[in-house]
Amino acid sequence: MSTDLHLSPQASLPDLASTPPASAPKLASKPSTSRRIRLEKNSATSRPANPTARGSVAIWLATLAWLSGAAITAFWPDADEWPHGDVLIGIQIAVALGCALLGAVALRRSRTNVVYQAGLEAPSRLTRWLGLGPWFVALAIGIAFWEIATAKLEWLPRPFFAPPQALIGVYLEDFPRLGSSIVHSLGLLIYGYVLGAATGFVVGVGIGWSRAVGYWLHPVLRLVGPLPATAWLPLAFFFFPSSFSASVFLIALATAFPVAVLTWSGVASVDSAYYDIARTLGAKPAFLIFKVAIPAALPLVFVGLFMGLGVSFSVLIVAEMMGVKAGLGWYLQWAQGWAAYSNMYAALLVMALMCSGLITLLFRFRDRLLVWQKGTLKW
Repeated sequence: MSTDLHLSPQASLPDLASTPPASAPKLASKPSTSRRIRLEKNSATSRPANPTARGSVAIWLATLAWLSGAAITAFWPDADEWPHGDVLIGIQIAVALGCALLGAVALRRSRTNVVYQAGLEAPSRLTRWLGLGPWFVALAIGIAFWEIATAKLEWLPRPFFAPPQALIGVYLEDFPRLGSSIVHSLGLLIYGYVLGAATGFVVGVGIGWSRAVGYWLHPVLRLVGPLPATAWLPLAFFFFPSSFSASVFLIALATAFPVAVLTWSGVASVDSAYYDIARTLGAKPAFLIFKVAIPAALPLVFVGLFMGLGVSFSVLIVAEMMGVKAGLGWYLQWAQGWAAYSNMYAALLVMALMCSGLITLLFRFRDRLLVWQKGTLKW
């Protein structure tokens, strides 16, 4: 016995008015007040911190540190009489006022609610100065400790160690002799460095490009290059007519080796596809050297120039100590002979600043010439 179930047409059809289709979008309900507050807190915490507000704290600490150092210098009596203490106090107060001014500008900038989006805007000059706040603090503490250990308590014995005001006295009283030494060293360094860099560059390009040139120069480079330039001092002062020309030769020799090796490596490592494409377009050998090989090798060439500058500076000091009658090396030897250790420390500080400044200038030149590599290597 079978029963048939009969449905009416009205029952079999879906009720379109009451049942929405599955693909119909659902309207988002308005978030509640508590959920909206949580979202605002999360967005506030995920916002990058303003470096202006963060760096102003360190710069105000630097202001306090420099003022404290000035107070130590002024009100703590010296164990022995040291001149130019008032100049040191003036410098410390001036640096403190500069830090305070920088902090006031940063505070005003932070109160204007300037939005800083990390990664989208380059740091401003103010932000870069504020980033040096911890270094200002460390420098103030270091000078204060130096003052205490030498002038106030004499933990470091005289005359081998001198307080900061003794170096200030050297710069004020012995500047003519020190200034002439700086000028002489700069001239000698520029002569030797430029000559050695040019020679090393030409040798490196020749070895990297031509097998015939490499056949003759590569063994000479392997034999002479690793020898310290100072080992050639006796021969240089014997064969050259003056100590100045001998020093130029030694500086050039020290510079040429790293420049030649790294230029050779840069030219030899250029992708052969560059040459093939240029030859397909009808390029001649001169075009391949000056427009393909050398531009592609420039990053390594500058590495060799940086290395050569550091080595040449050390050879400069040794050469001036041995035979030159002027320069920073001669000044160091003269100060040591007269036990003028304040003069020696003042010359060492000048040498450090001069070498760092020259390397900074070379980096600026590199960033301007190699724009596509700007920022990859910083100094």
